[in-house]
Amino acid sequence: MDTVMQAGLEMSEAEWQARCDLAALYRVTDHFGWTDTIDTHMTVRIPGEPKCFLINNYGDLFHEITASSLVKMDLDGNVYGKDGRFNAAGFTIHSGVYKARPDANCVLHTHTRAGTGVSVLKKGLRPISQDVLSVWDDLVYHEYGMPTSQEECDALGITCQNGNSVVLRNHGLLTVGASIPGALRRMYMLERACEVEVIARGMNEEPDPIEPDVIRQYGERARQQRANPEYGMTYWKAALRQIEGKGIDWRQ
Repeated sequence: MDTVMQAGLEMSEAEWQARCDLAALYRVTDHFGWTDTIDTHMTVRIPGEPKCFLINNYGDLFHEITASSLVKMDLDGNVYGKDGRFNAAGFTIHSGVYKARPDANCVLHTHTRAGTGVSVLKKGLRPISQDVLSVWDDLVYHEYGMPTSQEECDALGITCQNGNSVVLRNHGLLTVGASIPGALRRMYMLERACEVEVIARGMNEEPDPIEPDVIRQYGERARQQRANPEYGMTYWKAALRQIEGKGIDWRQ
């Protein structure tokens, strides 16, 4: 495995690329307005090291995050390399998903107003918009559990075995992907679906329903799109163009 020296640390080229990509993801999240100051978190599994993942240094604002500032840790909670702080609830969430989903390489978690708003509703999302149909067949709900507990870690892993677009009840949203572009694309569509749901519930009129057969057909097409290894890549490249030149380069 080829290695490089970055920020005084020796690491694989694959890890450095993962660091650059995850730092960019935090900048994209900031650009989309999905931040909760220093809370919420996104992670990526390190290629070639399935028991290790990268997470933000807790306390950094998302637009401040760089490749070298990310914290490397394993599924048991051990931190590697330089000292770093991590959100304990973040470790619970991400380690639980990675343990239960060997195919998962990226996890996004947000506390947006629309996502959290939908998470407190008993009936949650309804199949009323094109946006929600992109995730409808892949949508699951996870009951609120005690943050940082082992029970919650295990329970979330089980939930994520049944779907990649997750409404964390009374909490927020979470998406899982085999890649950063895939997880980001799911989150974008899930967030949009929640925004439409919140708007629709504020109207004094029932939403116009989508025909069940159309929902089924759309789901079939959505599954085919998500199964493509390049799923989300076009949107990822577009998002990178949106953050280029905004502040300090994340690739350092």
